[in-house]
Amino acid sequence: MTDGVVAALLIFKPDAAYRLAPRAAIWRFLKNREDIRLKGLRWFHPPEELIQRHYDFLQTRPFFPWLVDFMSALPVVVGKIEADPPALERLRYDLGETRIQEARPGSIRERFGIYGGVNCLHVSDSPESGAKETELWSHYVQLEGLEALLGERSDEPDHTYRLRSLAAQVSAGVHKDLAAATILELLQEETDLIGEDLATFGRIILDAF
Repeated sequence: MTDGVVAALLIFKPDAAYRLAPRAAIWRFLKNREDIRLKGLRWFHPPEELIQRHYDFLQTRPFFPWLVDFMSALPVVVGKIEADPPALERLRYDLGETRIQEARPGSIRERFGIYGGVNCLHVSDSPESGAKETELWSHYVQLEGLEALLGERSDEPDHTYRLRSLAAQVSAGVHKDLAAATILELLQEETDLIGEDLATFGRIILDAF
């Protein structure tokens, strides 16, 4: 890296990795930015141990077991970004706030996140965390080299806003079973997963609510 350039870890979380239209749109958003360099992107199935270490600062939170399951149950898309610190700040701003209900209108998470912490992407939030996270993940996976093709299938259904409304119902216990069943139907329309992988995908999404 040249002087002034820092690294950040990038992860397409399961909700972005497997919902085809959102995945393609987020890929275009990243690919077309001139202020960052996407150094690597590949599919990788992270072990629970890695996710536990990555999110160790959240170990005491009640949602931690779900988070570990969510991020380790299926392969995700992981890579590395290089940019100067102001560019990474702009990227984080455009990504939006962590919780979907608080995400700024027009941000990536507001547009494609489903609900709560089901929020599309992880991007390191500082140069320090970027250095720590890329170092950690590099012991498990090669972070350089563009191997994942994510821009295809952009014409598939995108049910984000219906999913968000239904997730709010599940969270509130309003028509919970019907809302959950409808979420599973909509997710199946958005993804090319089948069989056990599709069932796992639906489970880790619903468990968030």
